[in-house]
Amino acid sequence: MENNRKEQERAELHRTIWNMANDLRGSVDGWDFKQYVLGMLFYRYISENITAYINAGEWEAGNTEFDYAKLSDEEAEQAREDLVKTKGFFILPSELFENVRARAKDDENLNETLEQIFSNIEASAQGTESEDNFKGLFDDIDVNSNKLGNTVVKRNEKLVKLMNSVGEMKLGDYKDNTIDAFGDAYEFLMGMYASNAGKSGGEYYTPQEVSELLTHLTLVGKTEVNKVYDPACGSGSLLLKFAKILGKENVRQGFFGQEINITTYNLCRINMFLHDIDYDKFDIALGDTLTDPQHWDDEPFEAIVSNAREVFGLTTRNRINKGFPGHTPLFLCPEIRAVRHRMAA
Repeated sequence: MENNRKEQERAELHRTIWNMANDLRGSVDGWDFKQYVLGMLFYRYISENITAYINAGEWEAGNTEFDYAKLSDEEAEQAREDLVKTKGFFILPSELFENVRARAKDDENLNETLEQIFSNIEASAQGTESEDNFKGLFDDIDVNSNKLGNTVVKRNEKLVKLMNSVGEMKLGDYKDNTIDAFGDAYEFLMGMYASNAGKSGGEYYTPQEVSELLTHLTLVGKTEVNKVYDPACGSGSLLLKFAKILGKENVRQGFFGQEINITTYNLCRINMFLHDIDYDKFDIALGDTLTDPQHWDDEPFEAIVSNAREVFGLTTRNRINKGFPGHTPLFLCPEIRAVRHRMAA
């Protein structure tokens, strides 16, 4: 019964996303437009995440009528410091997705409003432990791009449609879904756009079947690991398979990775949040793993996994294997190709 419900929820979610993408894309290339869809999905997620967290605390204290979304910004400011320590970020009630969406159609400067809100969210983490995980997350969501329209009016019309479409997605309470709705939406969007992007799509996204195979092979005989590492992590699908298969609580010290492409680096960090991985449980670095590895000082990782040949080539894979003494990496690129061959047959 539960499996049927999961499949129904997932199928409905995928239909909604597909219709939204077809309706909104217009003149924007699909591979580019995914940035706007995923960025707005992320904005909705963190808005609902912080609202649910604050509301739960108030309700447990007996204030059952409390709703953070209806609180004044002045009252909310009093909790900024504590919330940043706990959640890693802060959003004023007036800047929550649901409130901005409610005003969007009447906001002649919606593009500027969103640009300022995204800047404020990133700024809320500055000087804190979560700064690196939030810095630049919205860089690829250019609300002033001509790709959205050649006038401010047309760009804002597109942004209103985008907010409404993302707001109407039936993601429910992210704590109550039988599926990981936000994460599943991300994976479906990435898979859809990657398949249409041709060869370049593999740079961003490893198919779920391949990710699952690699993870199961890595975890033979294990029920938990200390850390998992991907030296060419892309958008993070391999890392997050460990959370899905083991349970994130059984990846004791978190998820680590490095990515050379800044757009993909941002997508990976967004992906972590959308799969409900707390900011202090992942460390994704930007840079070339071969010439400037960022995790040398971490203790040996119990699991290292990567679709490395797709990104670097066989020679580089061997160099990576030699470059991490004391670790036990598992690169199964020939197996990946075999799986893909069977899938294509």
